Amino acid sequence: MTTVAARKETIRQRVAKSGEVLFRELAAEFGVSEMTIRRDIEVLESEGVVRKVIGGAIAVGKAQEPPFAVRSESASEHKRLIAESIVTMLSPGESVILDSGSTVLAVARAIRGKDLGLTILTPSTLVAIELAEEPNTSIILTGGNIRPGELSLIGPDAVDSVSRYNLETFIMGISGVDPVRGFTDYHREEGYVKMASIRAADRLIVAADQSKLGQTHFMNVAPLSAASAIVTDGTPQDPTLIAAASLGVDVIFATSTQS
Repeated sequence: MTTVAARKETIRQRVAKSGEVLFRELAAEFGVSEMTIRRDIEVLESEGVVRKVIGGAIAVGKAQEPPFAVRSESASEHKRLIAESIVTMLSPGESVILDSGSTVLAVARAIRGKDLGLTILTPSTLVAIELAEEPNTSIILTGGNIRPGELSLIGPDAVDSVSRYNLETFIMGISGVDPVRGFTDYHREEGYVKMASIRAADRLIVAADQSKLGQTHFMNVAPLSAASAIVTDGTPQDPTLIAAASLGVDVIFATSTQS
């Protein structure tokens, strides 16, 4: 069995690398209860290493977005369930904006093989590649400058490109969802593309795993009330989700029974 000291050191290294950790993932990894992990986190918080948030902890002073590769690996099964739930909300022939980011890339993967015949506008080169060979699917890649690491398109050309279209649905990935601040993101230019996409679409579906709930980041994107639906693996007791539901947002819980 892992010692308390070794467990805390592993958690310390993990949060330094990825910027955040989840109680339930750590509990499963170490074979202990979530309460045990919470106690470990509380000690690290008292040392100024982490800050406890709903469902986990983040690095103190964290200002930079974790790398795309790290985010893609983190909670990948939960993102898959969120993605599959979102795809059930789409209608054949619908026009859709697919955002950049790891969770929406999971949505693109879930679309494959469904024969939905979608028209898709995206600022994500990874999404475009994922769906390039999907039958009866039209892919429009926005203009803009490539953002290294993310391989998303940003800048005025990306915003202008999105603004030319009128689409039915925007599926948005987001870094933070907060009851007061609403939807926020780390990156200003990514935020501008998201804002243009919200204006271009009739409805906004937000894909947010539980690590995003209760988080606030640099760029304000939209209030909670802007969303038609939030699809999440969070719990019904989460204050952010309760706040969203009180504003009339449809909160959809992705579970293994939907896979």
